[in-house]
Amino acid sequence: MKWGDYMTKEEIIVEAKKENVRYLKLLLTDMLGQVKSVEIPSSKLKEALNGEIGFDGSSIEGFVRIKEADMYLIPDLDTWTILPLESSKELGKTAQLFCDVEDYHHNKFVGSPRGVLKNALEEMEKMGFKHFNVGVEPEFYLFKKDEQGNLIYSDNGSYFDMAPLGNDESIRHEIVIELEKLGFNVDVSHHEVGPGQNEVNFKYDDALKTCDRIQTYKQVVKQVALKHGLIASFMPKPIVGIAGSGMHTNCSLFDDNGNNLFYDPHEENGLSKLCLYWISGILNRAREISAITNPTVNSYKRLVPGYEAPCYICWSDNNRSAMIRIPASRGKATRTEVRNVDPTANPYLMCAVILRAGLEGIKNKETIIKPSYDNIFALTREEREKQGIKNLPENLKDAIKEMKHSSFVKEVLGEHIFNKYIEAKQLEWKEYKVLVTDWEIKKYL
Repeated sequence: MKWGDYMTKEEIIVEAKKENVRYLKLLLTDMLGQVKSVEIPSSKLKEALNGEIGFDGSSIEGFVRIKEADMYLIPDLDTWTILPLESSKELGKTAQLFCDVEDYHHNKFVGSPRGVLKNALEEMEKMGFKHFNVGVEPEFYLFKKDEQGNLIYSDNGSYFDMAPLGNDESIRHEIVIELEKLGFNVDVSHHEVGPGQNEVNFKYDDALKTCDRIQTYKQVVKQVALKHGLIASFMPKPIVGIAGSGMHTNCSLFDDNGNNLFYDPHEENGLSKLCLYWISGILNRAREISAITNPTVNSYKRLVPGYEAPCYICWSDNNRSAMIRIPASRGKATRTEVRNVDPTANPYLMCAVILRAGLEGIKNKETIIKPSYDNIFALTREEREKQGIKNLPENLKDAIKEMKHSSFVKEVLGEHIFNKYIEAKQLEWKEYKVLVTDWEIKKYL
């Protein structure tokens, strides 16, 4: 059985015994998007499947206070996966399950990012929509160490280069093979613009499945890189002067009959009115949700002119300088590509705020924002303002300020995560702003 194939508890127990699974990782994601695991021997599998494995939530970022520490992991059976990279004949196989979280009284824990996305999906279903499909394009850099121990690019390749210039080719192939073993449907892989920069894309799916896969994808990329003596980084802007790494997020809404609700062949560009309301909802809240879609100090080093990363809040059907782009495919493939998102975003929170922002646009039938066909980077500030095009926040401090005053984001995340997230990001900015950088030493000393 592969990831996404429904299995009962009994079927999982039978497969674990048949496949010699000796070890199980129960996974959860903290508020900042880091994957955490509680690891148990297979002898505890039945207890785990019954939601009886507890853990101390007080040590997990954004979870609970010490006096509320005891929590329980409730596995999602659809995510049962055997991990070839962490298995051997000698020690047996390792499997994993993504989990929801309950408190000591077995109530749904309000601080679980996975739970936040599930709440957003419930709101979507109340509005009559069946599926929120999400496909991502996560970029990453591969680094190696030189003789002095300094990190340098793994190759000197650029966009679509092959070996020997793009000599990460064999590592990408191995990443694809390992992902396919896990049940991923890989669409495409290639060298990206920057030296040592790569991209491996997998097929879209329901938002929750996609978010679980993003977390596994990152682990696979890092493990394969480490196996070859390399370091994989999803940092948005690892080196000044070269292209940053984004995670373009492609979204579409479907009904019960499998119809893509963003497509209407009778409308201009084949985009339905519903799609245009969706786009307006996201653009109108882009600044408020930026601390979620671009959550680190480094995120805003990527959102600068000159590297195809969007800085301005607008949309287009073909303009890659726009925050939202509409790829050319129509019919079931009609989708909105949100281009400012980067790989450091907590995927569950990111998908939740994008979904709810789009739904607000639909529900309120917000004024449709016209597309922009200009190269936004080439416009002056006055020209942009004349077109009503605002900037994304220029740094994490501004993004936090926007989020702090957003009743919308507070409603989506819930008060618990909202307050703890702001607190954590304010601390991150405070740490950053007192640093003296190498640039300052060279410039002023």
